[in-house]
Amino acid sequence: MSPLVTRTALALLASCACAAHAADWSDTSLSYRYGTKFAEPFNNNDITKNIVNLSSVSGYKYGKNFFSVDFLMSSEVDPSSAGAKSGAHEAYALYRHTLDLGKVTGSSWAFGPVRGVGATAGFDFNSKTDAGYNSKKRMIVAGPTLMLDVPGFLDVSLFALWESNAPYNTFTGAATPRYAYKTHPMLTAAWGIPFNIGIPLSFEGFANFIGTKGKNEFGGDTARETNIDMQIMYDLSGAVGAGKNTFKVGIEYQFWKNKFGNSDTNNPGATAKTPMVRAEYHF
Repeated sequence: MSPLVTRTALALLASCACAAHAADWSDTSLSYRYGTKFAEPFNNNDITKNIVNLSSVSGYKYGKNFFSVDFLMSSEVDPSSAGAKSGAHEAYALYRHTLDLGKVTGSSWAFGPVRGVGATAGFDFNSKTDAGYNSKKRMIVAGPTLMLDVPGFLDVSLFALWESNAPYNTFTGAATPRYAYKTHPMLTAAWGIPFNIGIPLSFEGFANFIGTKGKNEFGGDTARETNIDMQIMYDLSGAVGAGKNTFKVGIEYQFWKNKFGNSDTNNPGATAKTPMVRAEYHF
């Protein structure tokens, strides 16, 4: 990433963060999900993972903020170091800020099924203790967002991604200097749509379609990536005497092809098809 892009992105993110204190509304949640069919590139085993998530979304006068951090705990078939009998641990943090251009300009940007247009910027950051790769991902994202006129929300964005990594292989002891991939695109959608069939439900999730990012840090080609994660959630708050949307439970499914840009040709672990159970507490 060029110094100019870095300075611009950091300045934008800093200004976005300053807006968070003036939130008009917010929703913070603590959730847990569990599945036994997770996959990792170059690992042919089905991996069990327990995942704890902390998320916060808030809106203020000119837009909204979203922050999420996953703490992922793998079973021993995704080991934490060479020869280890314990599973790897990972933290994955994500932040997005969307500036609503209609609110900034004081005029409507609505057209057709679109109720508003935004400019979004943010970052992804991860650290994992697995033996084979030991990911240390850093990524800046920026691009336009269309906010569609649906119950709840449906946001569709087209981002440019500036991504780098600096892995360390505990099998070989080889440390790779931080490597920047080619700037590449991502078409992404995020949604939360309530519906009722006699019980209060919601359809939630995200979908990422990511272009190739050039050569990887080892000189190999990268592949187009698809990551779709969706869930049907039941709001059981009324059944336990709590406020609406306080407690939710549901089922989740993730389809992740060519994970992290690794082709699944002769590499079945690069594509995951993972059912999960999920529970959330909102406060």
